[in-house]
Amino acid sequence: MRRMLAWAIALVGTVVAATGAAAAGGREGAAHGQPQPVAWSGIAKPSRGVAQAIGGYAAGCLSGGVALSGEGPGYQVIRMSRRRYYGHPELVSFLRDFGGGVAAAGLGTALIGDMAQPRGGPMRAGHASHQSGLDADVWLRLDLPSLARKARESLAEINYVDYDRKRVTPAWSDRQAEMVRLAARDRRVERIFVNPVIKRELCRRDWPDRAWLRKVRPWYGHDGHMHVRLSCPPGSPHCVPQKALPDGDGCGDDLAWWLERIEPLRPIPPDKAVTPAPKLPAACAAVFRADGTVVAETEKLRLQDNN
Repeated sequence: MRRMLAWAIALVGTVVAATGAAAAGGREGAAHGQPQPVAWSGIAKPSRGVAQAIGGYAAGCLSGGVALSGEGPGYQVIRMSRRRYYGHPELVSFLRDFGGGVAAAGLGTALIGDMAQPRGGPMRAGHASHQSGLDADVWLRLDLPSLARKARESLAEINYVDYDRKRVTPAWSDRQAEMVRLAARDRRVERIFVNPVIKRELCRRDWPDRAWLRKVRPWYGHDGHMHVRLSCPPGSPHCVPQKALPDGDGCGDDLAWWLERIEPLRPIPPDKAVTPAPKLPAACAAVFRADGTVVAETEKLRLQDNN
């Protein structure tokens, strides 16, 4: 059980510390002859060229990525100092539309967490996925007003899962459920990962249309945010899709299996943490070395002006 949970932490994004070994691996060619996570994390600008999601969600990179504006109708980006607010234009377009939908529904203001680094690729710590510019974490809390960017640096997630009773906490409401549904109904969305308890809560509701529930998948952690993943977009021939979703709404035996094994994830101690260093597609070497755009510098100036 503990091995499975440790693996889940690395795969879905519970924050862990990078080890000295990972930092040493920042030298190009340390493994697989490719740049290592710490090297990708050090890139400040997207690459020039046509936008493409390259490789898989947990072994890929992003060409021609764009930045999501720090704030817009129905959303605000948090922890911008992490420089993880980049994505394929399809992801940026989706998040803008999603924010507009959240605002139109009167749900509040969505908090957009980690997307991808300027050129995607493996991160120094925190996620094994989010590499090809098609993943985004959206926090489930909807209780905050518009905040200055500096004030968004130290926000805390709300845990909506009571692990002892295996049910959602009183903080969960119709607004959180509707926000998940809003995202899942978008045609661009491939999957949404949430805590198994949250998935069960969604399954219990009497929705007029239940087809979207198929996209909502149970996964460890994710008790304070949903992980939204888009399908491979047009014009990205090297994007590796996931396997097709199983039939049905996912509210049966598969969900029961997850619920039987659920327990809160715990951060891995720094001396035992291992930063993933996957073998990336060959095309990612060119993305890593390509000339950069000035998008990152523009966003940096906006961040300073907003503080």
